[in-house]
Amino acid sequence: KASNRKPDWAGGDSDLQFLLLGGKLVKVRSKSWKHGRYFKLEEDCQTFSHESKKAFKQNHTFSIDDIESVRKGRHSEGLKKYTDASVEDLCFSIIFKGRKKNLDLMAESPEDVNKWVSSLEKIINNMHNLSNQKKSEHWIFSCIRKADKNGDNMMTLKEVKHFLRQINVEVDDSYAADLFKKCDTSNSDTLEGEEIKQFYEMLTRREEIDIIYGKYAQTEGQMSDRDLLNFLLNEQREQATAEDAHRLIEKYEVDKTAKQNNCMTKDGFLMYLQQDDGCILNPAHRSVYQDMNQPLNHYYISSSHNTYLMADQLKGPSSTEAYIKALMKSCRCVELDCWDGANGEPVIYHGHTLTSKVLFKDVIKAIKDYAFKVREIFTDFGCFTLPMLETTSQYPVILSLENHCTVEQQKLMARHLVFFLGDALVKKPLGDTMPTNFPSPEALKGKFLIKGKRLNKLDSIFTNNNVIEDGTVSEEDEAAECKENSQKEKPKKSNIKLDKELSDIVIYCKSVHFNSFEHARENQAFYEMSSFKESKAFNLAETSATAFMHHNMDKLSRIYPAGSRTDSSNYNPVPMWNVGCQIVALNFQTNSKEMHLNQGRFLMNGFCGYILKPEFQRNLSSQFNPNALTEGSWLKKKIFHVMVISAQQLPKINKEKQKSIVDPLVKVEIHGVQADNASKETHHIENNGFNPMWNKKFQFDISVPELALVRFLLEDHDTASQNDFIGQYCLPLTSVQNGYRHVPVLNKRGDNISSASLFVHLMLLDAP
Repeated sequence: KASNRKPDWAGGDSDLQFLLLGGKLVKVRSKSWKHGRYFKLEEDCQTFSHESKKAFKQNHTFSIDDIESVRKGRHSEGLKKYTDASVEDLCFSIIFKGRKKNLDLMAESPEDVNKWVSSLEKIINNMHNLSNQKKSEHWIFSCIRKADKNGDNMMTLKEVKHFLRQINVEVDDSYAADLFKKCDTSNSDTLEGEEIKQFYEMLTRREEIDIIYGKYAQTEGQMSDRDLLNFLLNEQREQATAEDAHRLIEKYEVDKTAKQNNCMTKDGFLMYLQQDDGCILNPAHRSVYQDMNQPLNHYYISSSHNTYLMADQLKGPSSTEAYIKALMKSCRCVELDCWDGANGEPVIYHGHTLTSKVLFKDVIKAIKDYAFKVREIFTDFGCFTLPMLETTSQYPVILSLENHCTVEQQKLMARHLVFFLGDALVKKPLGDTMPTNFPSPEALKGKFLIKGKRLNKLDSIFTNNNVIEDGTVSEEDEAAECKENSQKEKPKKSNIKLDKELSDIVIYCKSVHFNSFEHARENQAFYEMSSFKESKAFNLAETSATAFMHHNMDKLSRIYPAGSRTDSSNYNPVPMWNVGCQIVALNFQTNSKEMHLNQGRFLMNGFCGYILKPEFQRNLSSQFNPNALTEGSWLKKKIFHVMVISAQQLPKINKEKQKSIVDPLVKVEIHGVQADNASKETHHIENNGFNPMWNKKFQFDISVPELALVRFLLEDHDTASQNDFIGQYCLPLTSVQNGYRHVPVLNKRGDNISSASLFVHLMLLDAP
């Protein structure tokens, strides 16, 4: 039954059988709305469903691919609010990608909770670890199932036409009828069993792969280890050896006889091209490979602005979930906008707006739980499944405090930080003497740093001159300049009372007002840092780029969006990285081009949230200016050749309209220093999102490759209005692999569209 096809790993798995059988769980929506519902995994092993009690309403369904994580216990805001602490071990939550609401659930026993959570995590990770080819098959067979309207596991010509629209390809009736006739070998006017399999194989044939494979398969129609090595050296431009060719055959070849003969079939070759070794991103950059022992200010640090917000800045919800999502994306600097709350408990929200409030202590608990999260995952190795440990980044997290609280509630803030973060909170400088520079990310692994105001100098800790009561400090930092005063007039300078306990845990990130680069050089210690609002930072980057870069060689700088961005939009982070700014804070909750660039910048080095800046941004003798390039170590002129060949299984944009098919085009963008910025695009392909082919060549001249990002953008062409977004992928130019490569396609949220890909040929060469 091809339309109900299960994954290869489905048979005989007790966890999977448990989910397929399903069971009753209590769905929790409020204190009064707690209802039992029957949950189960559908036969396709990709869709989860639960019954609806509303008359005439179909069961609710969601895809396993939509789940971000499963959390045991009362960790969601809903379960904390609507259930009692006594049922902690009966609760769990399904967290979805994007802004979809959590599914809060209760089971009958702790054993049931463990079974549901472990089984769900296992199937999520098994799906995640499927090859692209298998994901592609799952996607196609799920479309076949939708097209099979009467569920008889046979396809009529009408259902075939419906299926072709499902997979985003428009064909004329004669082509559909011809394809149908070729596969209907039983002359039954329906396709079933092997006929559906033949139909699938005809549909998914990759002409471009046939040509490449045919060119190099010189050994009785197959690619020998010597042929494969020839391909790796000449096309992929890799420093490959015979051992590498053997490794790839062993890893990807699916035919046992071919493998025994040290050969790679076309299926094995396609498998190789669609996996990590054939991906555009250098596999060596998927783990931490940079020197992590440099001072903290020598790194770009993935940073969030107004982290507590799930939406806009005026009336959107504040949530601990926003912190968890940012941290799980390896954000390493989060913001806490702190105000006096009821019952003496400080709260976090966007002051003087209608955004909801969340308790400060709940945010600190969530940060502690998820900043360095370790969880067990299951990785499928075909013949066996091995439990493994997966972690978010272990490198330090900076808590940027924007403090509007009275001294009384500041004292509670300090106590919550010390109590919940414990030994992970840096409460004094590392070592026994006054430091003259930042410690490294490696030295600060698993640690939290507090950024905020401090009443005295750091060296007072070592000089016994630390006897100071609560005092006042200037509030002319970012809090006054941006958050409360987005209107035109200049804010009045004001002072706030600062609690000594809170002041004392600010160690390496003391907030001070910025006057000028000269003033900072002569008067500021290395640990004294300034925050720059967007307009000021861009002006300094434009007029004093080299001075700004030198400032960032021994101090930290934080950049944040203008207060006028009430819709939580973002500024372009690239010019800020170009002058060496480390903490370039963006609204993580907003799906935007700027966030795509941020994800691309931090994609390499194990996605750990820290990227070592280029040497010319760390060397005091450097005179680099991104706006006016001169000779120097930064000038490494390259020519970047790009051939956009084809795309596979692009998602439909308008899913409501059955006959809506995309007209895709591809834009290739370079983002870096001013001289390197460029964008070029292909023509659009009419009515084909399934297997469009362009074979379009581009050439880009690159001056400073170490600062360049390359972004592939897929759009649905529209003659009457703006093109619609289909997907994108962004990565550092220095992480690009040469040769024939598949490019993953990410949605607006930055999540992988598992069935879709872009196929390109790339060559980054030294300029003559």
